[in-house]
Amino acid sequence: MAYDLITMGRLGVDLYPLQTGVPLPQVTSFGKFLGGSAANVAVAAARLGRHAALISRTGDDPFGTYLREQLREFGVDERWVTPVAEYPTPVTFCEIFPPDDFPLYFYRRPKAPDLEIDAHELDLDAVRETRIFWITGTGLSEEPSRTATLAALAHRAKAGTTVFDLDWRPMFWTDPEAARPFYTEALRHTTVAVGNLDEVEIATGLRDPDAAARALLDAGVELAVVKQGPKGVLAVHRDGDRAEVPPLPVDVVNGLGAGDAFGGALCHGLLSGWDLERTMRWANAAGAIVASRLECSSAMPTPDEVAAALDAGAVR
Repeated sequence: MAYDLITMGRLGVDLYPLQTGVPLPQVTSFGKFLGGSAANVAVAAARLGRHAALISRTGDDPFGTYLREQLREFGVDERWVTPVAEYPTPVTFCEIFPPDDFPLYFYRRPKAPDLEIDAHELDLDAVRETRIFWITGTGLSEEPSRTATLAALAHRAKAGTTVFDLDWRPMFWTDPEAARPFYTEALRHTTVAVGNLDEVEIATGLRDPDAAARALLDAGVELAVVKQGPKGVLAVHRDGDRAEVPPLPVDVVNGLGAGDAFGGALCHGLLSGWDLERTMRWANAAGAIVASRLECSSAMPTPDEVAAALDAGAVR
């Protein structure tokens, strides 16, 4: 049976302070969680009842074992998450200064194992058959992951729904201008593009949400989703359908997992055949729920939690 969703990309350990409003030098304790955008999107979709899998790599170390165990616990198929002997499993630290300051510190050098995904090791039949295939901008930042990502997209050839999470992380690139040609190539093979204002600017050179959405459609996608932070989300479809949805009110604890929860709920809405506005409201609500919690992966909401937040008109 084909998967509902296969994501491909970043996976690592998140070490989050258990003290809020404290800089890292003064933090005394941390919580350990599964992290990485592609992994979190798969977890979010699985929490909503979807059959999800992840293509990624870890170090051949105890943290890699922990991540594969966590994926299984969250209901994500980890058969394509394989160890790399040469590099350690990456870890990411953050600082938590609600409501809107959450600096990230990535430890992915000399190289992250998830950038060692090789085109020759891909199960291209599974990639083509999954209902949604999800790739990220980080996967384009280094070889052999870049070639593997583009090869998977070319083989899929826009079968079903193919989502490009623009996922711009400047620390993973030597030059922002170097990213744009690869983003342009990936957009040719995808049907949905998702990104915040910084990310759509990297992809299109435009920061205005409407102009950037049109540029993404012109680049080849069918649906452009532009996340605007406090202004909510704009979604524009090639057929002329459009939705602009405000954010759900929430007391933010940690905003770092909200985008991944949004992504998992976006996939759930697309798989459910919902109209654009309902899908965006669900995705916004899922993101808001995770923003109200400390962790990312283990904070992903259930369908009942999303429905309750929407009924209440806020995250309680």
